[in-house]
Amino acid sequence: MSMGTLSLARPRTLVLPGVYRPQEDTRLLLRALYREGVRAGTELLDLGSGSGALAVGAARRGARVTAVDICWQAVLTTRVNAWLSRQRVTVCRGDLTAAVRGRSFDMLVSNPPYVPAAGHRPPRGPARAWDAGRDGRLLVDRICDAAPRALRPGGVLLMVHSGLCGTEDTLERLSSAGLRATVSDRAVIPFGPVLRSRLAWLRCRGLVAEAQDAEELVIIRAENS
Repeated sequence: MSMGTLSLARPRTLVLPGVYRPQEDTRLLLRALYREGVRAGTELLDLGSGSGALAVGAARRGARVTAVDICWQAVLTTRVNAWLSRQRVTVCRGDLTAAVRGRSFDMLVSNPPYVPAAGHRPPRGPARAWDAGRDGRLLVDRICDAAPRALRPGGVLLMVHSGLCGTEDTLERLSSAGLRATVSDRAVIPFGPVLRSRLAWLRCRGLVAEAQDAEELVIIRAENS
């Protein structure tokens, strides 16, 4: 996708320049979300809403959805897609749960940036939608730490990320925070353009094997006791 033009990722889903276009990770998480049993009255928080695909999908099932993104283009995109789909979604611009401080939810969903990236500077521009520091955990760890406070008793976190940024690390961090964490779904997909563009660096760091041409996506499911 050219980041300088508008495109339609799916019918009636608008993707503005600089916003992450729904891909296989989004679809995998959406299937897990539907399987979880989102229903009328479920209060759901979508962290890093991007195009709003997850927020709108949950709202279609009757959930009361709050969507948060730090990127103003994503906030606008989520609002427009909610309007196009005739769904009610509350959209806030802010830094993860700081935008909804003091609130708790029945469900928290997130497709955060998780691609390991060279360098030590925070990502800028469109790369903020995928680059997540040298270990890919820049936001993953923060979401793990915020989840216990953002979830009500019995509430569920569903988060998707690549196996390249440490599935076991995520499970351990959530378990240490008092949540019951498991991998509920796995899928193997070919490397996309971003990963292909940095394969030499990823191989040098030992994150990708020499002949490897695909990554594993995982859905982390964590329940608040």
